Amino acid sequence: MSSTKTEAAELLVRQEGGALTLTLNRPEVLNALTLPMMSGMLEQLKKAEKDRAIRCVVIAASGRAFCAGADLADLRKRQSEAAFSLGDELRLRFNPLIDQIRRMEKPVVGAVNGIAAGAGASLILSTDIKVCSEKASFVNAFVKVGLVPDSGMTYFLPRHLGLSLALEHAWTAKPITAELALRSGWVNRVVPASALESETGQIVSELCQAPPRAVALTKRALNRSLESGFEEQMDYEARLQEILGRTKDHQEGVSAFLEKRVPKFTGD
Repeated sequence: MSSTKTEAAELLVRQEGGALTLTLNRPEVLNALTLPMMSGMLEQLKKAEKDRAIRCVVIAASGRAFCAGADLADLRKRQSEAAFSLGDELRLRFNPLIDQIRRMEKPVVGAVNGIAAGAGASLILSTDIKVCSEKASFVNAFVKVGLVPDSGMTYFLPRHLGLSLALEHAWTAKPITAELALRSGWVNRVVPASALESETGQIVSELCQAPPRAVALTKRALNRSLESGFEEQMDYEARLQEILGRTKDHQEGVSAFLEKRVPKFTGD
């Protein structure tokens, strides 16, 4: 196991086996996001993408909340600067982080211990598998401060909730409970708060034992399917299968099945 801390421990980084865990660590302000936290996460995710030893990433948080979104106090200070632009803030800070999570070809698991608001909710929705404490909830209060949902939220909301519920949630900022999120397909699992870490660990363990290239290309294919047609997607499946059919992990998987043993995947 190895661990590091960034920017006065605002972000905790721990690698254990094939899993990298990034923990938001500003519990006194509900883990509101600062620029160092976001740049730190982005840096760690980019490193993880290139590190064959890391097979899965977990994004978690300290304290009673997952993330309150952007640090509004910090944002208010910087808004007084003549060159400040909210659009540039998104393009340069928030969007690259969300995009990295969506596009990196390793599974990213979100562990939601409490409220996830604004960009914090977007951060979770960008992850591949979402495990929630029964105390978790999701809030989007952008409209309440005269803004539109951002950091990918206008993409995620209608795809998870449908247009009508997405509009109601965005306009009213009414919280979405963990149970409603589960029923809506927003999250994968809801567990007692005491079981969040163990449930997340179980999922991570399974992902770390899976064949990395098959995991990566499956994520790529399923994300691509949201924007492509049926015939186009079937052709894409055939192209990926041609690639994976030549891998050692495919041979190992078939051999292990026929020999009735547990496969050992290497990523080759």
